[in-house]
Amino acid sequence: MRAVAQRVSRASIEVGGAVVAEIGGGIAALIGFGRGDTAADLDYIAGKLTGLRIFADDGGKMNLSLADTGGSLLLVPQFTLYGDARRGRRPSYSPALEPAAASAMFDEFVALCSSKHPVVRAGIFGADMRFELVNEGPVTILLDSTGLF
Repeated sequence: MRAVAQRVSRASIEVGGAVVAEIGGGIAALIGFGRGDTAADLDYIAGKLTGLRIFADDGGKMNLSLADTGGSLLLVPQFTLYGDARRGRRPSYSPALEPAAASAMFDEFVALCSSKHPVVRAGIFGADMRFELVNEGPVTILLDSTGLF
């Protein structure tokens, strides 16, 4: 499982001209599932997202988490996180989990994050989304449940 976590002052997702999810300050995370991902991978990434200490404390040091700041979490399903462009110019998505299983896993992941943090919003799996954010810092962290990065 992979995630790209960004510290934001605001973020939103629009589908068909309507806002379906939005947050103020917090973390906006692109979420991708790979073949072979399990509940342990979901738990690992959920724990990382809700526990990342990427918010400034009173001394200006990144030392606080979402729980410490009362921030929100916005989850954006994105299978292209598993795009492999090492060969040729057209990415291969074969390492990505097939859509039906990934959709169910995304729903499970949203529920898991909601059990760990009070304010979680999510995009719509498979929808053509317009994702807008204001990255603070900028701070962007790559997460991979296999320890690849």
